[in-house]
Amino acid sequence: MKSYQSWDLQIDDRIATLTLKTNDLNVMDMASLIELKEISENLNSNKDVWAIILQGNGKHFSSGVNFEILKKVNEITKEEFKNNMREMQSCFSAFESITKPTIAKIQGFCMGGGFMLSQCCDFRITSEKTVFSIPLVKLGLTVLMGTNRITRNAGISATNELVMLGDKFNPEKALQFNLITKIVSPENLDEATKQFAKKFLQLPPKTIAITKQIIRRGDKMTLDESLELEIELQTSLLGTSDLMEAMDSFANQRKPNFTGN
Repeated sequence: MKSYQSWDLQIDDRIATLTLKTNDLNVMDMASLIELKEISENLNSNKDVWAIILQGNGKHFSSGVNFEILKKVNEITKEEFKNNMREMQSCFSAFESITKPTIAKIQGFCMGGGFMLSQCCDFRITSEKTVFSIPLVKLGLTVLMGTNRITRNAGISATNELVMLGDKFNPEKALQFNLITKIVSPENLDEATKQFAKKFLQLPPKTIAITKQIIRRGDKMTLDESLELEIELQTSLLGTSDLMEAMDSFANQRKPNFTGN
């Protein structure tokens, strides 16, 4: 397996664990984001991966993007700024576009770009001691990695509060605003995340991938368009061994054995 400078990637029993390991606060720079894009594309095409856990090494998930990147805003042209931001955004979008279920395991600081990366995941399991914030307004900037990732989960009113004020907030508020899936004790975080990921090992991966696409893509469509998308994508399941296994196991009231085929 290829090694990376800013990330550690381990695959065990069809679950990939991707760990950010840049420094004590797991700050991301341009190099780590470019690596994330490459890793995302590789994970998406890897048939041996059925679920992905995203985490930070050590005490913190991620406190955001390297301040040096932001400081250069006034040192480059507007066109260079736009190109840089588009490249950074494409790295997050590549991870978000993975068709397999992604689960963020969040502890310590989850701030700025780190918070936005967590919102690219399908599920977010959080330690009760996690500290969240989206503080870019205090640096004279606004969210650079997809404000709508917050809005689509929390709604406009909550996004106004979190983004326009930039204050820290706790897991209880994050749960109230639908920004995380569940809160657990720090000592239970590892096991709770692993057990959550293992649920997907009992489900047909192609069906999960299609379901994720229907949810994500359908959200941006009219109802009629999303209905057609459901039909179009599900036709690719016809004739697969996992579909036949699902039907047979259900009819015979036995536990299915899915293979991903």
